[in-house]
Amino acid sequence: MRRSRSSWTASFAVNRKLFAFASSDRAAVFGALSHSLTLYGIAESHHCGLGLHLLHGLRPKAQIEQLNRHQISVIYATPTQLRMLSGPPAPSVRVVLCGGGHLDEATHAHVAQMFPRAELRAFYGSSETSFVTLTDAQTPAGSVGRAYPGVTLDIRTAQDGVGEVWVQSPYLFDHYVDGDSAATRRDDEGMTVGEIGRLDENGYLFLMGRRDRMVTIADRNVHPEALETLLATLLPDRLSAVTTWPDARRGHVLVAYIETGATAPPDDAWLRQEITKALGATMVPRKIILTAQFPLLASGKPDLAAMTQAQPWP
Repeated sequence: MRRSRSSWTASFAVNRKLFAFASSDRAAVFGALSHSLTLYGIAESHHCGLGLHLLHGLRPKAQIEQLNRHQISVIYATPTQLRMLSGPPAPSVRVVLCGGGHLDEATHAHVAQMFPRAELRAFYGSSETSFVTLTDAQTPAGSVGRAYPGVTLDIRTAQDGVGEVWVQSPYLFDHYVDGDSAATRRDDEGMTVGEIGRLDENGYLFLMGRRDRMVTIADRNVHPEALETLLATLLPDRLSAVTTWPDARRGHVLVAYIETGATAPPDDAWLRQEITKALGATMVPRKIILTAQFPLLASGKPDLAAMTQAQPWP
């Protein structure tokens, strides 16, 4: 995709002020250059005059060693990258800018332990929109935060307050270089990437899922992301993801993939009971698959396409 230089530098100026970036700060990125958060962190660090360390390819313990050795003060990372970190705390880190996935309570607690002096700020956005929202100390559970400075949020075609999230912003991309996305639409009032959500009375945004992932199960519109969020809460030490499969009787069924992990697997009956209590019987997956090899994208997110290439049951 193509975006203007000003769409990036505008957010650089905002972050410099928000996080008091100074030439004495050293920043670190954890992902590959193909990941947008990594590329953004590199560009922002260079623009703001921060020292920069690329930690992609190192083991989590080695990454922590580098943070302490070089007294890193600012890091750009996804929730998955943060969850994997282990070793002694890194007290030099004062800002953790997290994006690219759901930040669950367990990961939040892990970050607090690893970086005891750091301010953790999670943002929601996409490659097309850049920053949309940013969390703060008052962000309620389940919310992705309030509008990032300069951003205006609008919930369109809402039913009971829930509708499509549209964004007015100086940080939007220009256009795709190759191909297009049916989920991405824009008009004179802003742009959407097809996310469904609601705003509470204090302006905090709650996301339900993407329109292009929504399916119908037993005549009910279902967002697989709701189950993914719950699984991350119930099983904080394991990666998990949810896909959907066509079903002649119910329209679709959910299939949950869960990392086997180093400990005993979760009890199937317990897991199904917890899902039923939290989300209802419709959201209980038809199949729960334990997998040792969890396919990941370069961003650290589960590779849903790879998971759906193979039929998950005989």
